[in-house]
Amino acid sequence: MLITIPDVLNKAGLEKINALLDQGQFKDGKLTAGWHAKLVKNNTQLTGRDSAAKQATAQLTNSLQRNATFSRATLLRRMRPLLFSRYNPGMEYGSHVDDAIMGSDRGFRTDISFTVFLNDPESYEGGELIMDSPIGEQKFKLPAGSAIIYPSTTLHRVAPVTKGVRQVAVSWIQSLVRSAEKREIIYDIDQTRRTLFERDGKSREFDLLTKTHANLLRLWSEP
Repeated sequence: MLITIPDVLNKAGLEKINALLDQGQFKDGKLTAGWHAKLVKNNTQLTGRDSAAKQATAQLTNSLQRNATFSRATLLRRMRPLLFSRYNPGMEYGSHVDDAIMGSDRGFRTDISFTVFLNDPESYEGGELIMDSPIGEQKFKLPAGSAIIYPSTTLHRVAPVTKGVRQVAVSWIQSLVRSAEKREIIYDIDQTRRTLFERDGKSREFDLLTKTHANLLRLWSEP
């Protein structure tokens, strides 16, 4: 399931995070890439130990966790620390799939990947996030403050930036429900029951969908 989420960050939040990033120290992004991704990764990233990165991470993580769509679509169990990436002219990230297992103890399974766009798309040229799909490539270049979530199984790349600077935050989620197909079913049922509730209140149909939603979570969620 691929979903775009507008306004994860408001204008004030964006300004604060970008101001923090301007104070931080960016290093070669290859330092956090897997052995094969290093061959095609060409960007810079804020070091996780940087005080600016810690403050920006805390603010953005809080905004994500408070976003209802993000919460319902991901069924978050755990999230990796955010990586703040910067692409200057000539930089790109070639075709790759994210590592299936992350962490120093190899104990984190990546079910969902996401990107939060931190600057206006008009401020840089190129830099589209491009996904492989059965119907061909899909390109995304979202407004500042918007996020996109997608299965970590997806082959994807970032097109070369030809002008300006592309600034984003990325991370990975281990979901309560491993299967993307099952997460989509649960999400669709949740959206439908909420629409019914807004229209008709606590009806018989709402109760039945809520029962189904809860029972599918019991059936499919993992400890």
